[in-house]
Amino acid sequence: MSNTYSFLDVQGSITGPGISSPVGSSAGVAEEGITIEWIDDKDLLTVGSDGKIMHSLRAGQAARATVRLLKTSEINARLSAAFNFQKSSSANWGKNVMVFSNLVQGDVLTGSEIAFAKHPSVVYAKDAGMMEWSFLGNFEALLGAGVPDVNV
Repeated sequence: MSNTYSFLDVQGSITGPGISSPVGSSAGVAEEGITIEWIDDKDLLTVGSDGKIMHSLRAGQAARATVRLLKTSEINARLSAAFNFQKSSSANWGKNVMVFSNLVQGDVLTGSEIAFAKHPSVVYAKDAGMMEWSFLGNFEALLGAGVPDVNV
């Protein structure tokens, strides 16, 4: 694994009804970046009256992906159009796929059954700021060992 990190190595995409767009380093992502946060704990620890414990492994993979774009990013228009199209019918809702990767670090996060959580707030202020897009769905994560050294 490389001991150097750069957001330039982070690739991201969203594909679904009415959209196929980058949402990674080439998309005008704000300084605050991208976050994938799982909604549920994977384990529930239950403590018995005698102090013994029991673990419950939960199957859920539900997560929230948040992509923060500069207000001036052209991707905002694409996402807004896709949001409006997808919300027009349940036939289009929750059908997106998102993939985020950092091949230098070896990370791959894949989301399925992705839906927009909501349209982001629109702020007009002294400084342009960002648009914060949130998505909900199932995510699998594989944090890897990075690209192998081809010189070995």
